[in-house]
Formats: sequence, structure tokens, C-alpha cells
Amino acid sequence: MSRDRNPALTGYDVIILGAGAAGMMCAGVAGQRGCSVLLLEQARHPGEKIRISGGGRCNFTNLHTSPANFLSDNPRFCNSALSGYSQQDFIALVESYGIAYHEKTRGQLFCDGSSRQIIEMLLEECRKAHAELRPGVRISAASKSESGFVVVTDQGEFRGRSLVVATGGPSIPKMGSSGLGYKIAAQFGLKIVPPRPALVPLTFDAALLAQFRDLSGVSVDAMVGCGKIFFDEALLFTHRGLSGPAILQISSHWREGHDIVIDMAPGIDVLAALKRSRGDHPRQEMTTALADFVPKRLARTIADLTAGPARIADFSDLQLAEVAAAVQRWRVRPQGTEGYRTAEVTLGGVDTSEISSKTFESRTIPGLYFIGEVVDVTGHLGGFNFQWAWSSGFAAGRHLGGR
Repeated sequence: MSRDRNPALTGYDVIILGAGAAGMMCAGVAGQRGCSVLLLEQARHPGEKIRISGGGRCNFTNLHTSPANFLSDNPRFCNSALSGYSQQDFIALVESYGIAYHEKTRGQLFCDGSSRQIIEMLLEECRKAHAELRPGVRISAASKSESGFVVVTDQGEFRGRSLVVATGGPSIPKMGSSGLGYKIAAQFGLKIVPPRPALVPLTFDAALLAQFRDLSGVSVDAMVGCGKIFFDEALLFTHRGLSGPAILQISSHWREGHDIVIDMAPGIDVLAALKRSRGDHPRQEMTTALADFVPKRLARTIADLTAGPARIADFSDLQLAEVAAAVQRWRVRPQGTEGYRTAEVTLGGVDTSEISSKTFESRTIPGLYFIGEVVDVTGHLGGFNFQWAWSSGFAAGRHLGGR
């Protein structure tokens, strides 16, 4: 598209709301294909979620990304975008900038250096595309005009032929996240799948906290299940309840009023081992026997809660079975989650039936696009949500640049 005009006077081809992962990706792609692009960001700096992710090293994608790693009311919606711009495509971009990276575990890729390298890479892509970035802009309204869209801000009104909503969800509000994208979608009559915190620690009620108050900071490898869904990763006891990768993963599937089931010694037949200990070390205390499978503080708590005899020799088979069940079939009902304050992402969002899976354009409002976390697609923990940002941003940007 032609650049021989002043966009401040005549408007932009594309206005993108949100300079996060999806927004910057879209701006770079659309701009390098000929669009004049304005990128508006409410936070003072772009890519704040990128900056804090992965302990400051950014888990920017996962080698094993597939549609099976995403939750949505329409599980097939993500297929087109993920195949159109895969994890290998983003890795190639990272390598082209000479950014060193490593696989930490389970296909998770992190920068060797700093997450700021990913932000600078995306900003450079935007600079190459002559995309105009305006951070620290308060957006108050967006409306349809005869020639496109009008965005009202504290820095004036901006006009664009197309409007891309890449505002994310309300998770981690201190990073500038808000529910703005949902408000815009609702304003234009698009349906919203009710949002809620995901990849978030779970909390206990007062009674459970009293039982496990001495375990804050204790970590154990575990198998955590909810219904037919299971995750085999680390679990962490906190002063509020439970966290760690296994808990964050299951939180996306858990609903209030439901139990989760936890195996804190996966791959071990704890009952058989306790029976052997009863025969081989009859004078042993239960805490000592359990410490072979779980951390000592956890072993002591389980022994106290199951309240058996002093020596393992005096435990009946039934009592041993109860102790083993407390280790491997611990059924617990969380009170809730820590909420958006600590949630890594938001589940739900703009209903995928409202937008094209190939272009991310609204089916009812031409020129209006939704990408990234604001859409009802949520990835598992481990770099999948960033890959969704890259893939959806690329898909929309490629379409915008192809007009």
C-alpha cells in the first residue's frame, strides 16, 4: 500500500490495540507487507508480559506445539493459525537475530540471555515495517466510521481502515492488562465466552490451610488430575494452597466445587513399599518410612493426619492402605484460585464462532480483528501461549498486508 501521505491526517491502514506479543507480531507482518500501522499500548513499555515471563528469560515457544495443547470451546479453531506459522517459523526468526536459546524441559525454549532480546527483536521488526508505536496511551473508546474505525484516546483520535484488538485478557493487571478487548467485542455485538483466570495457583479454605500450614515451600513431583485430565509435573505447597507447574496446568480444567486428585509418589507402589517396611523395619516410625517417597516435612504431616500407631509394625493392612491413599490418591477440594493477580493467562474470551480461523477478522464487522489472548484459545503452560500470540498475530498481519 502507498505511504505517500501523512497518516496523522488521513489515517492509518491498520490500528492495533496492544503492543504485547500478538500485537507486535501483527504490526511487523502487516507493516512489512505494505500497510501503514499504528500500534497503541496503554502500558508505558511494550511487551511487559514478555519481559517478566520465564523468570526474565521468556519461554518463547515449545518444540512440541500442536492443537492438543490448547483449550477452547472450538478445539479446531487454532489449527489453521498454528500450521500457517509454526514454532519452527518463530525459532527461525529468533535465530536470524542471533538470539541464543536452550531447551529447558519438555520442549520449552528459553533465551540464554534476557527476555528483552525477544522484545527488541519484535520492536526491530516493527521498525523495519515503519510501524508507529505509541506507548502510555489511554484508550477510552472505539467506533465504526464510514471509512473504517475511530479510536479515542487521551492523546487524541486516530482513524484506521482496520482495527486489530490485541489487548490480551485481565490476567496480571499490574502489567497493564484489562478487559478492554471484551468491551470492544461486546460493543460490536460479538459473543464472549465468560473469562476466568487460568494457569493460576489454587487456594485452600481455613481448615485445609491449618492442616498444611507447615508445608509452605515444600515441592514434590506429582500426578494431578481433575476428571479425566492429568498432568505429571512438580507441585508446590504455598501459604495460600497449592502451586507449581502441575497445579497451574490443572487450574485451567478445574471448576469451583470440584475435587482434584493428587499422586505425590507417581510410579511407586507405596502400599507395597510400606508393607515391606513393616516386615523389614518394624520399629520404624511412619514418618521415617514415608520419607523414602516424599520430603520429610510432607511425610510428617501425612503421618500426623492419618494418626496411626507409633511404630509401623502396629499398622494393620487397612491402616497402611489409608496412609498409601493419603500419598497417592489425595482427594482435595480447593476453595478457589488466586485470581487474575497471579494468573499467567485468561481462559475464555471472544467466541471463535465470531471470527475467521484463517484471518481473525470478525464475520460480522469487516475490518475488525481479534488476536492473541483476547480470543477464546488458551494454551498449556510451557511456551504454548506465546506461540499462539505469534501464530494468530502472523495470520492477521498477513491478511491485512494482502489487501
